[in-house]
Amino acid sequence: MKKNNLDKIYWEERYANENIGWNIGYPSTPLKSYIDQLKDKTIKILIPGAGNGYEAEYLWKKGFKNVYIADIAKLPLENFKKRVNDFPDTNLLHMDFFELDDDFNLILEQTFFCALHPKLRTTYVEKIHQLLKPNGKLVGLLFDFELTASGPPFGGSISEYKSLFEEKFKIKILENSINSIKERQGKELFFIFESL
Repeated sequence: MKKNNLDKIYWEERYANENIGWNIGYPSTPLKSYIDQLKDKTIKILIPGAGNGYEAEYLWKKGFKNVYIADIAKLPLENFKKRVNDFPDTNLLHMDFFELDDDFNLILEQTFFCALHPKLRTTYVEKIHQLLKPNGKLVGLLFDFELTASGPPFGGSISEYKSLFEEKFKIKILENSINSIKERQGKELFFIFESL
C-alpha cells in the first residue's frame, strides 16, 4: 500500500495489525493538565482522529457529557466503546473529519494533525475554523521536528504552524511542551488557538 494514501483502509489496517505507535494507553499529560483546569462541563468538545480516545474517556469520567469523538477507522471507536460502555453511540462519529457538519466550543488536537498528509493542512485549518463556535478553541499538541516526506507522523515548526493558523486564529499559546511524556520530550509544542 502506498504510504501517501492515508485513507480509511490504511488506518483500519494499522489498527487491525496494532501498528499504532502513537497509542500511549492513557491521556497525554499536557492534555490531561489542560482538561483538569476546565470548569464548564457543559461545553461541546470534539476530538478528531481520536483513535482509542483516552482523552475522551478521561473527559467523560470527569463529568463532561457533551464530548464527541470522530475517527475514519471503526476499530478504535469499537475499542473505546468496550472501555466506556455508557458513552452514547450518537457521540461516536465513524466518519471522515472533513465531512463533519456541526459546531463545538473546544476541539482537542492529539496526533490527528500529524497523521494527515501535509497537503491537507490548509484544509484542516479551514475545517477546524468552520467547526468552532465564535471564540471557540483548538487546543493540543503539534510535533516539533522537521517536516519530511516520510510519515505519518509528519512534523513541522513553530514558524510553519504560525503562518498556517494565524489568519483564522488568535495564537494564545504556542510553545515547547514542558510536561510531555518521556518519549516525546523536546518533540512537542503545546498550543491554544482561539477562533477569530
